[in-house]
Parts: sequence; structure tokens; C-alpha cells
Amino acid sequence: MQYQDIITFAQAHSTEDPLRLILQQKRYPQIDLSLVAQQIEGQRQAQTKWPTLAACTDYFYPPKLNREQSSSEATARYKADLFKQLQCSTFADLTGGMGIDTYFIAQHATQSAYFEINSALFPVTQHNFCALGLPNIVCHNTDSIQYLADSQSTFDLILIDPARRNSTGSRVVAFEDCTPNLLDNLHLLRSRCRHLLVKASPMIDIRQAVQQLNQVSEIHIISVGGECKEVLFLLSKETTGNTQIHCVNLATADPIVTFTSAQENDASPIFATAMSQYIYEPNASLMKGGCYNLLSQQYNIAKFARNTHLYTADQLIEDFPGRKFRIIQEVSLNAKEIKKIIPEGRAHVATRNYPLAAADLQKKLKLKEGGNLFIIAATLASRPMGWLCEKC
Repeated sequence: MQYQDIITFAQAHSTEDPLRLILQQKRYPQIDLSLVAQQIEGQRQAQTKWPTLAACTDYFYPPKLNREQSSSEATARYKADLFKQLQCSTFADLTGGMGIDTYFIAQHATQSAYFEINSALFPVTQHNFCALGLPNIVCHNTDSIQYLADSQSTFDLILIDPARRNSTGSRVVAFEDCTPNLLDNLHLLRSRCRHLLVKASPMIDIRQAVQQLNQVSEIHIISVGGECKEVLFLLSKETTGNTQIHCVNLATADPIVTFTSAQENDASPIFATAMSQYIYEPNASLMKGGCYNLLSQQYNIAKFARNTHLYTADQLIEDFPGRKFRIIQEVSLNAKEIKKIIPEGRAHVATRNYPLAAADLQKKLKLKEGGNLFIIAATLASRPMGWLCEKC
């Protein structure tokens, strides 16, 4: 395929509606406008998801599904930093896809191997590695598991991100349902590297995954801007058996919180009996990692209730890893009262351990999304309550 012709045409029509452009195929019979639309959509997505790709004039974007399944630049850079921290030199990406992780890690490696079984995606990624100025990655268009089984190749770090869609295209989460089946090949993978880094769905059951993988050294729970994107399991030969959990919220000023399950279990939280001036909501990585009791201890803040993962304090804690709200007043959660308090009818609604989901409560209160105000509904001690707040 002549990638450059498609790229050049897409750049010349970058401001057009991709769907309308496809309808003009008869006008441009010499060019595949579906591929042009794919480039325009990819370039727009890259502005926020992959800024480095957006700046590359020769990059050819693969289909939407490949782009959706790919790491963001922010999470790929995090993995590259982890690669450096582990003092690795060689690595292999066994499920390469778009090659985003491969590209950023390879910049710090002396030897890099990219594997992709998809014969349509493979040449696209090869082209893009050259376009990005990193042509020294050894690329393999083959089954990576079979390759390892047939060779004696070893690496400092192996990265694997099993495909999380089944034969019908439905999303799956558990390792045994993904492709390749990680659990069936775990012994082989561990025998071929010092460190095995497994990328899993943000929906993964962490406790079950740790039991299945056995001897997990570290867990990295990565959020970007408050949304949990990846859960990484690091299996190292030099593991101590005391799994460290790192909760990271990229694109924010939130500090990285590191703890162990034992530390969380041993921590004794403070429980609130009344509201203070501020409400604190842990970021998505902390919620996923189950860091609840330790937050109360470390920041000297009172937890609403055992199953209500919100906190309150009279002081503003600037470096708290999550959202911070100042309480304006306690409110009755009925539409009539809320109308008096918020006559413009716009506010964000959040619920924690409350009988209604946020969307249902918003509908009940006849509120539209938007504005600078927040209604937070939760169970404090044993009472469902509500507060009008503003974000700090």
C-alpha cells in the first residue's frame, strides 16, 4: 500500500467531515476515501491520546478498533519509566498492536522485539516505527507464544496484553477468557524473562488475578485524569513476596500512593460522626486498589462509614490524591428543595453508598449536568444524606 498518498490527501482534507468525504468516492476514484477518513479520525484522536504521533507527518493510523485497544501515550510513557527503574536493557512486546508501548519502551532499550499476529496491522506498524525515527525494532509477524516455545530467546522484560475480546467480538476481562490464554502459558513466559509485565483490564478482579498469577511483585493501577485505564501486574524473579500496590493518577498533581494489602488491612480508620467543612473523594486508582483505611490514617481524615469511601475534615488538604470539595450546606434530596437552592437547575451529582445511582438521583432532583456546583449524596454513619458543594 502507498501510505504516503493516503496521508497527503488526508492532511489536505483534515478539516472535512470524514463521513461526508467517504460519500465523494466517485469524485476521487484514484484514492481510497475510507482510508482517508481513517487518517482524519486518527489524527484528531491523536491530539489528546498520542501527542507524539500527532506531530509526525508520516504516521499512518490503523482502523478504529486497533486505536481503541491501544495504550495512550501517557500510560506508555509510564511503562517506559518502569522499564528504566527496573534497569532493563532488552524487552519484547508479545501483543504489539499499534506499537505504542513498544515505541516508548524501545527508546530506552538496547534490543527490542515487537510481535503482532495480525497480518493487516503488522506492515502498518512497521511503517510507523520508521516514520517515528525508530527503525531498529525487530518486528515479527507471528504468534509470539509459539515463537518463544520454538526458540531460546530471553529478555529482561516481556510485556503482554492479551486481547480482551472473544470470538464473537464481546469484551472479556478474566485472563482465561483472553487471547492468548495467559494462565496456560505462564510458565513459558516466566522462563523467558527476568520481569513479566501483564497489562489487564481496569475491570479485573485484582485479588483473583494475584492468586492466579502467583508471586506478583508489584501492581500498578494507572488512571489518566481520574479515569482508571490500566492495571499492570509485575512478576519478577527477585520478588520478595510482599506485593507493592502503586496507585497512579496521571495528568494530575495527585501523588503516587504505594501500599501493601497487609498495611491496608492493619490500618484503623477514623469514622465520622458529623460532617466537617470539606469532603474528600479518592481518585479512581485508589478506589480500584482498595486503599481506604490507610487514607484515613495518613491524612488524618474521617471516613463517612465502613462502606462509604468518602472522607471529611475541617482542613483543606491540597495534596490529597483525589477530588476535594468545600461544603456549602446540607440539603434535603427532593426536587422542590433543590429548586430553591439551585434555581438554574444545573449541577453535577455524585453518590457513594446511597440507595440511588448518580444518574437516577439527578433525574429525581430534575437537575441537568453542568455548572460549578455539586450535589454529593452518601451514607454518613448509618444515615443517607446530601450536601451542596463546590470543588476546591
